[in-house]
Amino acid sequence: MRLLMLGGTEFAGRAVVEAALGRGWDVTVFHRGTHAAPPGVREVLGDRTAPDGLRPLQAGAWDAVVDTWSAAPWAVRDAARLLRDRAGRYVYVSSCSVYAWAPPAGYTEDAPLVEGAEAGADHTDYARDKRGGELAAVEAFGADRSVLVRSGLIIGPYENVGRLPWWLGRIARGGPVLAPGPRELPLQYVDVRDLAEWILGAVERELSGPYNLISPQGHATMGELLGACVAAVGGTAELRWTEPGVILDAGIEPWTQLPVWVPPGSDLHDALHSADVSRALATGLRCRPVEETVADTWRWLQDIGGTAPMRPDRTSKGLAPEVEAEVLAAAEGEPGATS
Repeated sequence: MRLLMLGGTEFAGRAVVEAALGRGWDVTVFHRGTHAAPPGVREVLGDRTAPDGLRPLQAGAWDAVVDTWSAAPWAVRDAARLLRDRAGRYVYVSSCSVYAWAPPAGYTEDAPLVEGAEAGADHTDYARDKRGGELAAVEAFGADRSVLVRSGLIIGPYENVGRLPWWLGRIARGGPVLAPGPRELPLQYVDVRDLAEWILGAVERELSGPYNLISPQGHATMGELLGACVAAVGGTAELRWTEPGVILDAGIEPWTQLPVWVPPGSDLHDALHSADVSRALATGLRCRPVEETVADTWRWLQDIGGTAPMRPDRTSKGLAPEVEAEVLAAAEGEPGATS
């Protein structure tokens, strides 16, 4: 199989490239040269946002294109139009953010989508940018040759968003750790390598259409995720499980200040951890144990010196130590607030 990866040097794109090389595919990586591409690929340098920036791709043919773009949709439109007669399938890594807010628990790929997105639009916001990218892919390749990968929370090695790396770093510092409850809170996420393997399988099976691409709800719980972090890191960290109300009353922002976590029973939890993923499971999605994801991410962090790279277009994640200490101290004075 001949694969053209648009990007391919960071996180999801890099995972796709490494998985394709592992299958013996012929891989071309089109990128700006900001980061090193994985060894074993054919590199084509260019900037898709620059005038005439796609010129290096005017020759060549591929069985599939994978695109993870998450800014102005016109960049997807221009690439897809250029490649539609020389590539068999266009796989666009989108997001569950394309659904109109707030999708109910159990929402499927048929749930209502955000309004106001356009294939040729400039950058607006993440949800409309991703939906515009979907429209651009389908416009150029048709519904029968485009795959819309609506990913949810993605974690694993190479993460450059700061969620799992923050938890691992916090636990590595040791001491009492504000652990947002309840322990049994069901999570939905996908290891970036499982995402990559599903994408390549979709190309081989000639799939098309949209897919919610995350684990089944409850593949891991908040307790299992943080427990895996403690086991991987070792050290002196002590998880202090804290009631959601205490955390919210302290003004702590779910998802950002305490990455991954959102309070149970909220619109946030329904939207971020409650999607129906039966289509993905029926077409080959396999999700590795949370312990493996966490341990491999910790190993990668150690290999690169302990600090994960951060995308400049993403907000910083994590809770300031002084805020954590204040909340833990206050919670200890409230019966039942921590455990």
